[in-house]
This record gives sequence, C-alpha cells and structure tokens, in this order.
Amino acid sequence: VQLQASGGGLVQAGGSLSLSCVASGSIFRINAMNWYRQRPGKQRVLIATIDPSGRPNYDDSVKGRFTISRDNTKNTWYLQMNSLKPDDTGVYYCNVDLQTFTKRTQNYWGQGTQVTVSS
Repeated sequence: VQLQASGGGLVQAGGSLSLSCVASGSIFRINAMNWYRQRPGKQRVLIATIDPSGRPNYDDSVKGRFTISRDNTKNTWYLQMNSLKPDDTGVYYCNVDLQTFTKRTQNYWGQGTQVTVSS
C-alpha cells in the first residue's frame, strides 16, 4: 500500500490551500482517513479525521477553518484549508487505517507536504 499526498505550498495569511492524498495497492477497505500536522520543533498532531460514513472530527486549532472530505470510489481524501494563519505552518501528513485483502488492519503514512503561511 502506498499513500501519495499532494498540494501544500506557500500562501499569505488569510489565504487557502488544498491537500489531497490517494491510497493505492492491496486495499480491501479503508476505515479512518486522517491528516496530521507537525509544526517546526513540535510533535506530529492529529488535526482532522473522517470515518467511513463521512463523519469528520477536528482539532480545536483548525475547527471552522479546515474541512476534511473523502471520495471512497477513488480511495482519496482531502483537506481544504481556509483562513490560514502563520501558526498553521508545518509539514502535513496523510494517514489511513485500512484493511488489506489479507484482512489485516494496518496504518499507513504518506510523505509529508510542506505548508508555509506568511504573515
């Protein structure tokens, strides 16, 4: 299984960016789809998650500004980030819990993508 993240970049405060992540490989079923953020010098933190039915949950730091969504037909999930702040700067990682065709439940990480918000 591989995860490929895309999006990110440099934006001014108040701007928007969109991230996407696609999972490929021996996938039977995808459970939770997640986005993590790692600020410079800090630990990686879960900021948004979405369950198979499409129900999202957010960290308080992004609630009301970020929107997570998923397309189960494409094994893809997204993170729309609006009203970005300099404090949102960091490396963003996609993450997924899924079942392979051997019915093993495993957790996978995508490569990080840099988001930089200038003041």
